[in-house]
Amino acid sequence: MVKFLENVDRMKKDSIINIAVSAYWEVIIIIKWLNQVNLLTKILVLIIGLILFVTILLTGFYSYMEAETTEEEIGEHALQTAKMVANMPSIREGFSQEDPEETIQPVAEEMRELAGAEFIVIGNTEGIRYSHPDKNKLGKHMVGGDNDAALIDGESYVSRAEGSLGPSLRGKTPVWNYEGEIVGVVSVGYMIKDINAIIFDNIKKLLIPSIIVLIIGAIGGLLLTKNIRSQLMGFEPHKMTSLYRQRNAILSTVHEGIISVNANGIIQLMNQSAEKLLDGKQKAFFNQPISKILPELPLSSLIESGQAYRNKQMEVNDRHIIFNMIPIYDQNQMKGAVLSFRDKTELKEMIDTLGEVRSYSEELRAQTHEYTNRLYVLSGMLQLGNFEEAIELIQKETQTVEIQNKIVYDQISDKTVQAILLGKIGKASELKINFLIDDYSSLSEVTDYVEPTNLITILGNVIDNALDAVRNQENGTVHFFSTDIGHDYIFEVADNGLGIDKKDINRIFHRRFSTKDKVKRGYGLATVRDTIDNLHGRIEVKSNLDEGTIFTIFIPKHQSKKTG
Repeated sequence: MVKFLENVDRMKKDSIINIAVSAYWEVIIIIKWLNQVNLLTKILVLIIGLILFVTILLTGFYSYMEAETTEEEIGEHALQTAKMVANMPSIREGFSQEDPEETIQPVAEEMRELAGAEFIVIGNTEGIRYSHPDKNKLGKHMVGGDNDAALIDGESYVSRAEGSLGPSLRGKTPVWNYEGEIVGVVSVGYMIKDINAIIFDNIKKLLIPSIIVLIIGAIGGLLLTKNIRSQLMGFEPHKMTSLYRQRNAILSTVHEGIISVNANGIIQLMNQSAEKLLDGKQKAFFNQPISKILPELPLSSLIESGQAYRNKQMEVNDRHIIFNMIPIYDQNQMKGAVLSFRDKTELKEMIDTLGEVRSYSEELRAQTHEYTNRLYVLSGMLQLGNFEEAIELIQKETQTVEIQNKIVYDQISDKTVQAILLGKIGKASELKINFLIDDYSSLSEVTDYVEPTNLITILGNVIDNALDAVRNQENGTVHFFSTDIGHDYIFEVADNGLGIDKKDINRIFHRRFSTKDKVKRGYGLATVRDTIDNLHGRIEVKSNLDEGTIFTIFIPKHQSKKTG
């Protein structure tokens, strides 16, 4: 017996464990099913379920309130009818007669029909009926056991009880004689089944609107899911998340600046390259009109024509930009545009630097050509026997070359600067301009972080500007000075040209600004400034009209982080 009970307990435990395991796997299956169900199905089920739940909840609440209200109204009507009957003189006088039912029964039945009640039962203090819809029950005791409060306490009330006709809702009140004594009780009743029928009929009126609301909600849910499907282009949330991450990764790695705007030209998206190009922060530009930030863009023309712009050039923050602008269409309506930017400045600076190098090569070739011509002159003098003139020419050229070369080779050790100066000396000689290197100039080898192209860009452009400034001047002269005493390399270039107006001094480093009325000028000094800024140096300008201009350049000897 003991073993049998132990087996039964073990079976119970095993059964509970099996039920728990089965429930666990059912939950897992449901979760997997939910994960496999697409987003739109989930939304549709949620919408229909929510509408169904709300509809059932409201219907149930309304049904409850309807039942309470209906029952309360019918009970109140039964009670008022009972009071009215109890106060009728014929009823009160009927209780004093020898045969009360002969007087009370006809009146009660007449009032029952007028009130639409199921029954009006009037009895004495013993509960003996004087009126009843069924005449066979007259003279018998009232059924229900709910007369005491009226007969003993003299109260008027509504009660629910089961009488001879079945469950009913009753309004009861005592009958008083003219001496103020309780002589009987009036009970006006309505059958519970009839009350329930009335309630159900009222609820049925609500069911039809509820079903209509449910159908409309289901149709609305279907339309909403279709709209969401079209908006999401059929992508599921995990796919959208993956695409979002890929998009951010692509935008952050693309070297080109990318900006997305809506149909009104409001910025919706911007990557880091565009932020750097515009010299600001994404948060500052987000939801701002692009016309306010880049007024040069022909966005209005794009919106009007709907045609794309490809490989167009403009200038932004003193930088040369190549931009593309492509419209975004949705169902033949333009919803916005995507703009991409490429910075052409670095490429242009490299081209300018190569141009400077080629220019120096040409200048050195011109210098070689000039000396070749002088050798031909010297050879002719010797062939003609003009030895004294030949010796004088040799001595003059030797003296000039010795002075210049002594400073260039003995006091300036950097090979790049030497090459620049030799080229400019040749160019100045060809232009009949005095190019003088200060006797106190000195310069050691420039550190590696200052690349030769940097020196070519800086010194080449500044010296060329000085030569241009005195090109048409009588006795035009350009002075050059350099030193590396202290923490900076210092270069100074001075000319005795016409000078620069004070109002233009702060503008000469702007691109496309030039004091010369020539096309495609105004880039040299802008490039010089950019190069010096990249080296964390500075450039100073002093100029007086009709007296000349002095450019002083400071380049740190050691690389350091720019502050400011």
